[in-house]
Amino acid sequence: METDCVGPRKLGDLQLKIMKVLWARGRATVSEVQQDLDGAKALAYTTVATMLRKMESRGLVRHLSEGRTFIYEAAYEESSVSKNMADDLVERLFEGRLSSLVSHFLSTRDVSEEELDRLEKLVRKSKRSKGKQ
Repeated sequence: METDCVGPRKLGDLQLKIMKVLWARGRATVSEVQQDLDGAKALAYTTVATMLRKMESRGLVRHLSEGRTFIYEAAYEESSVSKNMADDLVERLFEGRLSSLVSHFLSTRDVSEEELDRLEKLVRKSKRSKGKQ
């Protein structure tokens, strides 16, 4: 699995759900992915198989063969994908300003006191680590 921050900047909803299944399981067959995706909306086996093939052609996943069964795994670590997708969001919607993203969420979401305390701690921790550099 890739460990650097090279990787996809955008994934569709179904692609992201499939990646989450593969990250959680490590490796999975089409049937296992389909089973784990069942919940909100049942998807046909062929739909999942087609999506995995398309994702493989994009380099998002790869497969191993065990007999006639393909076993898929993510080609990128979850942290790399989430970093790239978050960076893309900040760049495209907030012109690279993290403070604008935070301001947007604070003004449009109901944020609990607990969550605000966590955010304050994260800011203090980041300031301390920047001061040590």
